[in-house]
Amino acid sequence: MAQQLLLGDEALAQGAIDAGLSGCYAYPGTPSTEIMEYFQASAEASERGIHRQWSSNEKVAMEEALGMSYAGKRAMVCMKHVGLNVAADGFVNAAITGTNGGLIVTVADDPSMHSSQNEQDSRFYAQFAMIPCLEPSSQQEAYDMAGYAFGLSEQQQLPIMLRLCTRLSHSRADVRTAASKTAQNGLQPADAAARRFILLPAIAKRNYDALCAKQDTLVASSEASPFNRYEDGADKSVGIIACGIAYNYLQEAFGGKCPHPVLKLSQYPLPKKQLAQLVASCQTVMVLEDGMPFVEQMLRGPLGNDRILGRLSGELPRTGELNPRLVGKAFKLELPAVTTLSPLVKIRPPRLCDGCPHINTYDALGEALKDFADAKVFGDIGCYTLGALPPYNAISSCVDMGASITMAKGAGDAGVFPAIAVIGDSTFTHSGMTGLLDAVWENSPITVMILDNGTTGMTGGQDSMGTGRMAEICAGIGVSRDHIREFVPLPKNHAANVQIIREEAAYRGLSVIIARRECVQTLRKKKR
Repeated sequence: MAQQLLLGDEALAQGAIDAGLSGCYAYPGTPSTEIMEYFQASAEASERGIHRQWSSNEKVAMEEALGMSYAGKRAMVCMKHVGLNVAADGFVNAAITGTNGGLIVTVADDPSMHSSQNEQDSRFYAQFAMIPCLEPSSQQEAYDMAGYAFGLSEQQQLPIMLRLCTRLSHSRADVRTAASKTAQNGLQPADAAARRFILLPAIAKRNYDALCAKQDTLVASSEASPFNRYEDGADKSVGIIACGIAYNYLQEAFGGKCPHPVLKLSQYPLPKKQLAQLVASCQTVMVLEDGMPFVEQMLRGPLGNDRILGRLSGELPRTGELNPRLVGKAFKLELPAVTTLSPLVKIRPPRLCDGCPHINTYDALGEALKDFADAKVFGDIGCYTLGALPPYNAISSCVDMGASITMAKGAGDAGVFPAIAVIGDSTFTHSGMTGLLDAVWENSPITVMILDNGTTGMTGGQDSMGTGRMAEICAGIGVSRDHIREFVPLPKNHAANVQIIREEAAYRGLSVIIARRECVQTLRKKKR
């Protein structure tokens, strides 16, 4: 065995390579981005011809990975938790079609919303789809789970969710790696093309019956899983269920000497036998989980259960990340003092980079809209969301990927004028194009500003599918070429840019303005 110092994301990626992966599909999103970046930088992945290109959005990535599984190859799809909302159609239906080659759906959750709009817990999606979910407690388990998940997927003919969280994804540990396997051949496409992949109602009903019939087998698999473990303890006043990385936090809080019985939980559905053993032998049960109270809610039930403690009962905070200090506080352990920050250390909010093209765009937009007292600007997900902060105070909303155009259209339908949508190039090709098509259909009186910096800037400069093609895409969707305007956001062009925005904002129909200048960070990387 070799040993490497790896992020949790990197450990999973290397585990997948060593397990015979044929392709990974993903859309960048913190904290999952480094998985694909590891594949793209891997000489081994290159030599093996592993597919490792970004997809235009998570739904596309999910379906591409399912297609590779259909063809009998081992595939992985990666996204952050809110990306699973975008992929949900293909994700849920993949549980109904089943899989051929092993298929891992890797989802990185972001408790405390470090870089996200919410802190939803992806385990609910796995339960909803009725598929197994694996939740590593360490970087080593993230590595080990890749091969295990592929095998489980092929055994059960189901996609397997592998849930990471921010701290595991973005922290490093020594990982022991095993000898790498050649790419998994799986079954041939002709064998995979059994009619179960055709979800006509009659076939879908049979498939769903088969999925329901597998649930007892999936529970038995959890009970036999090497990643679930019952650890007895002398003090049975409280038993502990430690889910995923929470097991790591528990060990840290107690210095590796927890006196209570512990059920280490890293594979779902819940292992009934170990769970029953814990509940029967302990007076109360504390549930430790990083994310929403998923397990705790199931155990408490709709009427509540005073024996079950955790986020819902108040022993742990209802929201935010779990950590060893919160675990220690819940068990009333003596905690070390927290070092206070020096008054010289100031908390600084994020801001647009010096030289960012969005600065010049927002300066022009702000000046142009002084002529429109009722103007509303609908923002989107990306670096340019920082336009909501001073000194710009430029946008009125930011909800989800692509919502700028559709919200502007809805506001325009309600009589708001001018309604301006601000969206980045990567977000536009991710989920803005369909909203633009709606606006084309009705010639909605809105102005769509596409901030084209030639990359997916917020997540580190990944490729953007529409780079250099924005005007052609908009024209192809049906926007009048007379109202597709382009400018370069630079101080020397400020007056001309303000005039373009004024003219299109005043137009009582659909217009698109493309502000095109390369991201300063990707430009610096190229120069280096």
